Amino acid sequence: MPHPTWLFDLDDTLHHAHRHVFPVIDGEMTRWIASRLAVSKEQADWLRRHYWQRYGATLLGLIRHHQGIDPDDFLDAVHPLPRLVAPLHPVAGLKRTLARLPGRKVLYTNGPTHYGVAMLAALGISRHFVRVVGVDALSHTPKPFARSYRRLCRQLKLQPRRCIMVEDSIANLRTAKRLGMKTVWLRPHRRGHAAVDVLLPGLHHLPLRRNGWQ
Repeated sequence: MPHPTWLFDLDDTLHHAHRHVFPVIDGEMTRWIASRLAVSKEQADWLRRHYWQRYGATLLGLIRHHQGIDPDDFLDAVHPLPRLVAPLHPVAGLKRTLARLPGRKVLYTNGPTHYGVAMLAALGISRHFVRVVGVDALSHTPKPFARSYRRLCRQLKLQPRRCIMVEDSIANLRTAKRLGMKTVWLRPHRRGHAAVDVLLPGLHHLPLRRNGWQ
């Protein structure tokens, strides 16, 4: 049987984004919203969180409720690459794990493609990935929307049943499972979920033993 295609999330899957990256991005989103919509920092921060909770992505709320929003301008502004790539917080055993995994590896991120490319380079793992696909390459439709996954599969000519998705987000894995993908949830000290084929406390526990997937 051919090896599967691995679809890897980026933030909090390959590196610990909450330690540095997410605070920087959140701050830049708040500043961008305050400037572009001419509202206070407090109002901007509320909008950022409200749109994320309601639509799954702050950008989708901005597009829906505010005319003239340029999605790529927003994504560029809130991903200041020099600040995001230093310091780095890779997950344990990152390079070793990727090196021993059989099959093609694709980075599938809700960030812009250039951010994914920059992070892989900074982490020193670019050579392990055949493609980087960001939200900008998918008509700005993020995970967990099914049309995002379908666009990804069309672009890369992937069969969902031959894909294994590795994520920290159960919402994103639910969609993957509905589409026929196998799913790996990286969550320490959590119970399993119906949408999860394998629950692991960390990425370094891959590769999986043969269990009928491959």
